[in-house]
Amino acid sequence: MRTDIVLDRSERKLVASTWQDVEPILARNHALRCEPQRSDWGRHVATIPNVILVRWLNEEYARGNTQVRIFTKEFDELVASKLEDPDWAYLRTDK
Repeated sequence: MRTDIVLDRSERKLVASTWQDVEPILARNHALRCEPQRSDWGRHVATIPNVILVRWLNEEYARGNTQVRIFTKEFDELVASKLEDPDWAYLRTDK
């Protein structure tokens, strides 16, 4: 993951742009979806690129939930709800 910070002199703002090559992660997710999982115990549910986790965290902050912290129980619940959304199905490895 890479973050570039640029000074926008006309707006007098710092602009942070984060990007990550997610292609290998998504390809692995696809391959894992094709593999049978033999047990529910220790089931691999998803591999989520870090840039997506940051996006979800920023969306929560934009909604006013500035108390949420990454890798907490509250954030885990947010991730679980996002993974139930069909728009994010490609991140799942178990369905």
